[in-house]
Amino acid sequence: MLTDIEFVCQFSTDLGEDYRIAKSYVRDVPTQALLHIRSFTHKLTDALAQANGVVFDSPNLYDRIEALNAQRIINVRTTRALHRLRGDGNRGAHPEKYHLTADALQTLAERAIERLLKLVDDLYPLMQGADTPSYMFEPFDSFAGRDLCYRAVMEHDAQAQYLVGMSLKTRALMQREQEQALAEKQDGVQSVNRSDESFRQAAHWFEQAAEHLPDALYEHGVSLIHGYSGEADVTAGETHIISAAKAGVANAMALLGYFYLVGGAYIEVNQVEALHYLQAAARLEQSEAMANLGVLYYQQADYGQAYHYISSAAQAGFPHAQYHLALMLARGEGCQADALASEQWMAEAAEQGQLDAMLNRAQQMLNNENALGNDFSVAERYLREVVKYGHSVPAMIELSIALADGILGRIDVVGSATLLKMARERADEREAAVITPLWRSLAEQVEKVLQMTDASDERLALHKAQEILAEPKC
Repeated sequence: MLTDIEFVCQFSTDLGEDYRIAKSYVRDVPTQALLHIRSFTHKLTDALAQANGVVFDSPNLYDRIEALNAQRIINVRTTRALHRLRGDGNRGAHPEKYHLTADALQTLAERAIERLLKLVDDLYPLMQGADTPSYMFEPFDSFAGRDLCYRAVMEHDAQAQYLVGMSLKTRALMQREQEQALAEKQDGVQSVNRSDESFRQAAHWFEQAAEHLPDALYEHGVSLIHGYSGEADVTAGETHIISAAKAGVANAMALLGYFYLVGGAYIEVNQVEALHYLQAAARLEQSEAMANLGVLYYQQADYGQAYHYISSAAQAGFPHAQYHLALMLARGEGCQADALASEQWMAEAAEQGQLDAMLNRAQQMLNNENALGNDFSVAERYLREVVKYGHSVPAMIELSIALADGILGRIDVVGSATLLKMARERADEREAAVITPLWRSLAEQVEKVLQMTDASDERLALHKAQEILAEPKC
C-alpha cells in the first residue's frame, strides 16, 4: 500500500515534494511547514488552471481560487478547503499576530497537513481521471529538525542556519507576546523573559547565514534594528535591509518601502522610492506591502488605488488590511458603500485576531441585535482577547458593563469591578469621564443587593466587589 507521501507524489511529482517537505517540518519548524503548504496550494491552483485551459489575470492566491470557483472547475467544498489552506499559510508567516502559542502552531500545522491530504484525495479523480488509490498516513517525526541542527552546526549550511534562526525567531515572538499579555507588576521586580534568549540565538544563526543567503541577510538586518542580541545597531540593520531588498527579497522590499514611507533612523522619507519598493514587493504577493501601498494612496486621497491595494492585501489574508477594508466599505471610500461586505470583512479580521476588529465586532454583537453572526460567547471571547493582548480601556469598559448587567447570561460583580479598576488605572481624561459614573453605579448596585440577599456565596462576592471599588483613603 502507498504511503501518504507516495500517494501525493503519484498525484503530482512537484506537489509531492512540497508535501514531503511540509510534513517533515511540522514537528520542529511548523512555520516552514505552513509556508510550504501555502506554496503547495498556489501550485495546485496552477495545475487546476492548466488542466482546464484557464489563464489567471492575477497572481493573488485568493483571486485564483475564486476564478476557479467562478468557472465551476472546483466546487464549493474544494473552494473552502483551498481558502482554509491559504489562511493556514498566512498564519504560518506571522504566528505571533494570531496570538498562537508554540503548541497551537504545531497543532495548526498538523491539521493543515491532514486537510491538504484530504484535498488531494478529493481531487485525485478529477486530475488523474482514475479512482483514488489506497494509502496509509505515516506519523509525523522529528528527523527534519535534528537534520537541520546537524547541518547548521556541523556543515555550516547557510539554508539550515537560516531555518534554525527562523524557528528560534518564531518561538521568541510567540514567547514575547505571551509575556507581554501576562505581564503584571510584581513589587517592582523585573521578571526574566524567555524570549530574550530565543531572540539572541536567532540573531546568531541569521548572522552566520547572512553572507551567503539574502533572506538571512534581511533577518540579520531586522535583528540588528530590534536588538535581538541586546544592543541595537539601527544604521547597520537598515543597510542590510537595503542590500537584501536589492537582492530581491520580498520581505526586505516591503520593509524598505515602509521605511521610505515613514522614515527610518538612516533612511529618509522618499515617496518615489517607497512606491518603487512597495510595488515590487506587492508583485510578489507580500501582503503588508500591498496594505502599505494602500495607505500611501489613501494619504494622497487616491481612494480608488487605496481600495485596490487594501482589498488585495485583505484577500491575501492580512488582518489589518481586512479591518481597514471594512472601514472603507462602510464609508464608500474608493468603492460603492456596502454595509454587508463591511461586516463580513470586519468579522474575518476579528476571527484572525485583529484587535480593533475584535473590539468592533464585540460591541456590535452586544449592542446591535441585528449584527452579523450575533453570539454573546464570541463577543466575550473577543473582549477578553483585546483586554489581554491590547490592554484596551474601551474593551475593559464594555466587558465590565456586560458582566454587571447580565448581558452575557450571568452577573459577575467581582469581574466587572476588577475590569473597571484596570480601566481606570489606564484611562485617559475622556475615558475616565466615562468610567466615573459607571464606577458609582456599580458601587450602588452592589450596596443595594447586599441589603437584599442572605446567600453567603453571593455576599462574599459582593463584599469582594466592594473592596475593589473602595476609594483609597487619604
